[in-house]
Amino acid sequence: MKYPQLVPLRLCKTPIQVHLEAEELNDKGRPRQVLDLDLLCNFQDKAKTIFTAEKKLVQITGSAMFCGDIAPEFASLSGGHVVVFGQERRIIQGMKARNPDGTVNYCRLEVL
Repeated sequence: MKYPQLVPLRLCKTPIQVHLEAEELNDKGRPRQVLDLDLLCNFQDKAKTIFTAEKKLVQITGSAMFCGDIAPEFASLSGGHVVVFGQERRIIQGMKARNPDGTVNYCRLEVL
């Protein structure tokens, strides 16, 4: 059965550079797998104001969504960074949204 694409390619227009690192480490303490990609995504920014005792802090976060599986050799998307709109942002959370048959429908990276 063919499942609908929840993040269609026609909506992915923002260029992004993705640097993914696997959770497993090699014998030297570095990530076992590293993947560098130049892709197009659907990117959405969010800003949140946090008030601390000393001052106000504005935290800008974002979400990059990709059609399909961007890293089939990675079991999960958990670490690395992205460069979008000329700014480097750290990946804080990754998700592979799966169809009922186990195939990946779309990927989402939450960045800070």
